[in-house]
Amino acid sequence: MASGYADIKFEIRGKIGIIKFNRPKVLNSFGGNIIPETIDAFRVLNEHPDTIFTVLTGEGRFFSAGADVRGAADAGSQSGGYKNMGEKKLAFMEKFSYATELLRSMIDHKKVLVLALNGPGVGGGAAWFPGIADIILASNTAWLQCPFSALGLVPENGSALSFAQHIGIHRANDFLMFGRKLTAEECLEWGLYNRVFEKTGEDFQQEVIGFLEEQLQVNDGKSMMEMKRLQNAPIRDARMIAVVNAVDALAERMVEDAPKKRFELKKQELENKRKQRGSKI
Repeated sequence: MASGYADIKFEIRGKIGIIKFNRPKVLNSFGGNIIPETIDAFRVLNEHPDTIFTVLTGEGRFFSAGADVRGAADAGSQSGGYKNMGEKKLAFMEKFSYATELLRSMIDHKKVLVLALNGPGVGGGAAWFPGIADIILASNTAWLQCPFSALGLVPENGSALSFAQHIGIHRANDFLMFGRKLTAEECLEWGLYNRVFEKTGEDFQQEVIGFLEEQLQVNDGKSMMEMKRLQNAPIRDARMIAVVNAVDALAERMVEDAPKKRFELKKQELENKRKQRGSKI
């Protein structure tokens, strides 16, 4: 069994494998080793002979705040360091190459993938996982928001398709285009969440494990895994193509310096508001 992870917690409880983001001081944002370690844990559980459920969750009050948006602004500021636009595009394609393997590891995962949203998800923390998960169990604190358009970005890692598959095109557009914040109750009403538990922290985590153990008592594990395989087989390639297209679109936005321009605009707006407040004193 893999061990020695720095930024995730990994354990197996009987037939349940648990991957837990473990950077709570930075709201489980995608820095450090969190992505390669998560990919490795998926690989381990994919081949584990006994597990049925793979649970992805987070430590602390957030599931994940996604990427550090300051990194996007910094990336856009590097435009002067490239010989030409072709070199710049390739640099960003390489920068985002992790997305293909992270999403593939979930799309092709043989076990039943349970997303246990212990708290809010923002940006990539909201977009990358709910559309791919087989079952979503959420705390009542688990709201979602994807402010991609406000930052000059695009719906990441195939989420434009995966959310449309779950909640319909118009609701997906409202969520992803306009950056609308969805409460846990709305996600349940829209059919994105399977269940919402009125618990947080360790109580929520125990509720999730207890619920899954109850399912294992009354349902055959292989049958549940076969259900997943039969459902996902016809849509697998479309989801992978959506990931590739999203990576390309995100790289193009970076080539255009769109995030940099959006950040500069927001910075100027804040500065103008500061000056206006100062003039009234």
